[in-house]
Amino acid sequence: MHSVYFDPGFEDGRRRAELYEGQLIVRSPSPASAVLVRHAKTMIQEAFVGLDPRTAQYDLTVEEFVARFAPLKTSFIHDPRSRECLRAILEEARCDPDETYIDVPRLRVATSDGYLTSGVAYAHHPHRDTWYAAPMAQLNWWMPIFDYAASAGMAFHPRYWDRAVRNGSPAFDYYRWNSEGRAQAKMHVRSDTRAQPKAEEPLDLQPEVRLIPRAGGIVLFSAAQLHSTSRNDSGMSRWSIDFRTVNLPDVIARRGAPNVDSGPTGTSLRDFVRMRDFAPMPEDVARAYDDRETVDGVLVYAGEGDAV
Repeated sequence: MHSVYFDPGFEDGRRRAELYEGQLIVRSPSPASAVLVRHAKTMIQEAFVGLDPRTAQYDLTVEEFVARFAPLKTSFIHDPRSRECLRAILEEARCDPDETYIDVPRLRVATSDGYLTSGVAYAHHPHRDTWYAAPMAQLNWWMPIFDYAASAGMAFHPRYWDRAVRNGSPAFDYYRWNSEGRAQAKMHVRSDTRAQPKAEEPLDLQPEVRLIPRAGGIVLFSAAQLHSTSRNDSGMSRWSIDFRTVNLPDVIARRGAPNVDSGPTGTSLRDFVRMRDFAPMPEDVARAYDDRETVDGVLVYAGEGDAV
């Protein structure tokens, strides 16, 4: 079993090293995270006006819920205030603004009792983000917007940190996913038939670890952690935000978590921008992670819909 650190006083280099080794970190709510939570709640409440977003599923058909959530998800990603809030959180965490690169903030909802589990509210099967072409240096930051029950928590499966899983990542093309899979998210309401990398062998998911921070708290973990969306039977939807970071020197030096089983085509590195001024990832750095000369798809997705 790996360790879970609660509010450790690590400087950023030590924090990254611990996460690359499979540790998990929980940060308490902070002034900067509280600002992001208020921003998200305002946008959610505007989209679900007159309803409690945690119980709106009992007042709306699935199609009506998606009609409200899909544009909200896109608006949140592209609202300049969302990314400014991320930068403030990373400043609070003492990340180097010139070395740290961030991707877009994603708004998620995990509804209760199987109400909506596909498309824009995809319930993630056990997976590593590295199966989806994330670099091994990627770190994930996950934050609940409202307090939630343990039964609605995200689950980590530490048994597989250093144990390979036969999976479909060798057939996954990130650039094709950008051109096809992401844009189709809102079309998948009752079921989700998009080709995604999944485990291709039976998994023993116990023991599992569920961390339940208060609203505005943050769980940090490596993109190489096997994790999944727990079946929410709490009676209330779980709303959350997540974003990813990479450290540029680590990316260039190929430092990060061990790669035990990930083999997708392409790289998500072009999705990241510099923390200080939101300048794009240097193309030569991203190109070094490409494994082919020609691309059949889209290098950077900029449209609507995003389920990963």
